[in-house]
Amino acid sequence: MLTRRTLLTSSAAATLAACAGSPFQLGPAVPALRPAPELADQTPPVPREFRAAWVATVANIDWPSRKGLSTAEQQAEMRALLDTAVALKLNAVILQIRSSADAFYDSKLEPWSEYLTGTQGQAPLPFYDPLALWIAEAHARGLELHAWFNPFRARQSTARSEPHVNHLSQSQPQWVKRYGDQLWIDPGEPAAAEHTLAVITDVLQRYAVDGIHIDDYFYPYPVTEPSNAKQEIDFPDEPSWQRYLQGGGTLTRADWRRRNVDQLVQRIHTAIRQSSKPWVRFGISPFGLPKPSLRPAGIAGFSQYDKLYADVELWLEQGWLDYLVPQLYWPMAQTPQAFGVLLNYWRGQNPLQRHVWPGLFTSKVTDKADSWPVEEISGQIQLQRSLAPASGHAHFSMVALRQNRRGLADHLKKTVYTEPALVPATPWLEAAPPPALPPALLMSATSPGAPPDPARPLAWRLGFTPAPVPEQEARRYLVWCRHGERWSLLSGADILIPAEGLNAVVVSALSLCGVEGPRSAYRVG
Repeated sequence: MLTRRTLLTSSAAATLAACAGSPFQLGPAVPALRPAPELADQTPPVPREFRAAWVATVANIDWPSRKGLSTAEQQAEMRALLDTAVALKLNAVILQIRSSADAFYDSKLEPWSEYLTGTQGQAPLPFYDPLALWIAEAHARGLELHAWFNPFRARQSTARSEPHVNHLSQSQPQWVKRYGDQLWIDPGEPAAAEHTLAVITDVLQRYAVDGIHIDDYFYPYPVTEPSNAKQEIDFPDEPSWQRYLQGGGTLTRADWRRRNVDQLVQRIHTAIRQSSKPWVRFGISPFGLPKPSLRPAGIAGFSQYDKLYADVELWLEQGWLDYLVPQLYWPMAQTPQAFGVLLNYWRGQNPLQRHVWPGLFTSKVTDKADSWPVEEISGQIQLQRSLAPASGHAHFSMVALRQNRRGLADHLKKTVYTEPALVPATPWLEAAPPPALPPALLMSATSPGAPPDPARPLAWRLGFTPAPVPEQEARRYLVWCRHGERWSLLSGADILIPAEGLNAVVVSALSLCGVEGPRSAYRVG
């Protein structure tokens, strides 16, 4: 686990360092820093907005770009994607690490994904742990890394590799059902649900992820009879259903299926809260339409409540998640799935005030004639901000941003991502904000540039010394600087403050849940 990192780089709102302890320390020829508590309340509000992109590994949608790339090529693509996120001023990536009962990390529970090496069960050569490197590289850039799991899919339709001997389809075939052209883990098999929970808690324990994330694949989307497109095929869970009835179960089959999904959601939430890392957030990205009985007037379409057996409204009511990212994958002008109406609906189903951040279908911007205009995406972000300021959104998926389709990335930089933002705080995960402890801040004279250019103006380089005790190593700090009358937030692992006109520095501690503590202010004399 990283003990020192910045949470925000040029992609985000502040410089944060995982340290705490002694007062400011000054290098040679550095002006004095004098405590000035009256300045603490003069800094602007901290800009908050979750800005994420999904990085899909299944079918090589986002990363790696194709199966069988060398380790060096995989890592180069990884860094390029993260650099794209930084350039856009995003602050989080949601990385798919379990697409089909497989792993994009070193696991003893499930085999390596074929979408990594081309062969299921084969580790990358030369060996490295992709998830560990993604976390390290994301954190070094100030980005959060949320680990994305598919809880029930066992084999996706584009899979070509022979299943590994340790894949569930081979080791536990009684759990796995063929449905259409894919394989699915039966949510009604208690041992299968136990296994999925074990996979998630294994990652939680061993990796420094910022979030655990699942998407909309619970029971599978319905498939139809080849000879009759109007006739849906029922999911083949007869053995588990019969065992439930024989055990005295009284629920209808639909309610039993919903209970199976509810129980897994609740257990994941409980496992995170009871773990050694209770600050890790649990997020779910379901299909975007409400259950039919609660829909606003004019809203119509597919029912995940009846077809995927996902009772999302119940999960919000019970607080079994920390953030919801409903997939609002329709243009704003599409009245039966109106973006603003749906966003307000999900916010209204939220009595415990969990985060609600809409998912945007950014990949609908393509090079084809039926592409969405880039203004559709910026317009949805602007509408989200008007309806729910300081909340956030997520892009599906990173590839459209990385390819800058139709100038999409450039457009977003110029319109909606002109300033960085900090991930919204999650205050219900902790009892109190961090204390007002000033960091061990080092200031030394330098010249910006690589290598430093004596002709360029003088700058102060900020650095942080390690924390004296492990409990403080998780602390992170927000740094404001004032030049003349203008306050600014700086970022990056190498923090350079232009010296000319610098007259104040304000630092505050941020918890792992993003809650800001009291600010410590200093005049530069």
